[in-house]
Amino acid sequence: MYNFIQALTRFDIKCLHLCLSAADRLNVFFAARMISHLGDGVYYLLLGMLLAWLEPNHGSLFLSTGLLAFAIELPLYLLLKNSIKRSRPQDVLHEFVAYMVPSDKFSFPSGHTAAAFVMATITTYYYPEFSTFSFILASIIGFSRVILGVHFVSDIVAGAIFGTGSAVAAIKFLT
Repeated sequence: MYNFIQALTRFDIKCLHLCLSAADRLNVFFAARMISHLGDGVYYLLLGMLLAWLEPNHGSLFLSTGLLAFAIELPLYLLLKNSIKRSRPQDVLHEFVAYMVPSDKFSFPSGHTAAAFVMATITTYYYPEFSTFSFILASIIGFSRVILGVHFVSDIVAGAIFGTGSAVAAIKFLT
């Protein structure tokens, strides 16, 4: 298991350098910060409340499913993050400074990505016509966290899997 973790860390560091090098050439750090903020939870709650208020077909179910999915995702996410205690990139790479201050100390899994994939999965279930947009946006939110230097690629992959699984569990429970 230790060899796997070492190999994963080496892979993540190579990916991080590659992403940051490409981002630096394109100067996308400001955009990455704005995109990353789209992954803040307040926007998800506002979207759910707006749909519950304005969309009579699935709006209330969308909100209920979202609340249940986040009730599943958040405590498990915190348990995982505080059990695994994976260091963030700037704590592993001593010559590196992230482009933003992370909201907590540990890196794995990415909470922003998990939340974005919760929303993408629920949106796809209730509003399939928005599935492509939802999953592209969720992926971009996750990728922005790598560009900002607060996560490794495997944190993003784990967050995507975790968020999708939490949403599927909520959908199965409520339907």
